[in-house]
Amino acid sequence: MGSGRTAEPREETPGTVAGSEGARYWTSVGLDIAVVDAAPRMSLGDGRSDPATAVSVLSDQSPGRGPRLVANDPGDYHFVGLRGASGGSPRHGGHGGPGGSAGPAGPAGPAGPAGPAGPKTLLRPGDILFYDAELPHLLLLPAGARLKIFLLPRQLLGVGKHDLRRVTATPVRGASRLGSLVSPFLSELAEMVTSAAPAVGETVARNALDLLATLVMEQHAPPPVDMADARRALLLRIQRFVTHHLSDPDLSPEAIARAHHISVRYLHKLFRDEGTTVGRWIRGRRLEECQRELVLARGRQTIAAVARRWGFISPTHFSRVFRATYGMSPSEWQGAAS
Repeated sequence: MGSGRTAEPREETPGTVAGSEGARYWTSVGLDIAVVDAAPRMSLGDGRSDPATAVSVLSDQSPGRGPRLVANDPGDYHFVGLRGASGGSPRHGGHGGPGGSAGPAGPAGPAGPAGPAGPKTLLRPGDILFYDAELPHLLLLPAGARLKIFLLPRQLLGVGKHDLRRVTATPVRGASRLGSLVSPFLSELAEMVTSAAPAVGETVARNALDLLATLVMEQHAPPPVDMADARRALLLRIQRFVTHHLSDPDLSPEAIARAHHISVRYLHKLFRDEGTTVGRWIRGRRLEECQRELVLARGRQTIAAVARRWGFISPTHFSRVFRATYGMSPSEWQGAAS
């Protein structure tokens, strides 16, 4: 689902946007990111599509509007705001931090009415919640909670307007099988892009778009209704299996086919229909993980150790395919990120 989708960069230069009160913002490749320390009462969404005004602090006297999103424990909480195609970020400048003013409100949220005392969703640290960025949501958060907000056009994830209610109905739990993979990546991404070189941050952000698209498909897709949907669901299960076993240097088409009770020939056909091969897809995912970890683990692991962790036995082979894919060596990539 992710590999065929491209996100067109905006005209602005990718990079960070300074925020107030310790908040940090970053924008590029159709994805905006905000990292904000929580206040006890905050408003999320409500038509605010700029990362610097994605949330606003509410006073104790303000009733707030929309569905209530409640957390009891400190930690990182991930919010993926889905906006319409015309909801791109305004140019930065003349805005405040998390206390910025609210935009227009929508009539009703996908999870319930937009008025006071909307339905309640209990969140846990590490959870990932997709929400309609056009509608208001009331956040009730404890001290020590940290919001990591990702704003993007819903079309980049293949989500139509009629899909919003289904996609935003329940959070992806950080402790779930898929959530346990994606949640740490989103946390690390939000922290590192504000200090990484623009080219590095932009590439990692594109990987995040692909992961979020896969998450939507896996977690929220309706059951298959025809053979094409069934093949697609099988392919996604295979890709998830491969992602879980990237560190295994013996991962092979035979092992993958055996685990899914299909023939090797049919496995190759599934990937051929996507315009790739099994081996090329595995190598691409391994390179993506190495690319990310080289930035996040610089100074703590050697390049060879990172390569081995993701299934590359030969450091020489890894360096060669990394350069062929990204146009620079692994060490040059690390240098560009520092």
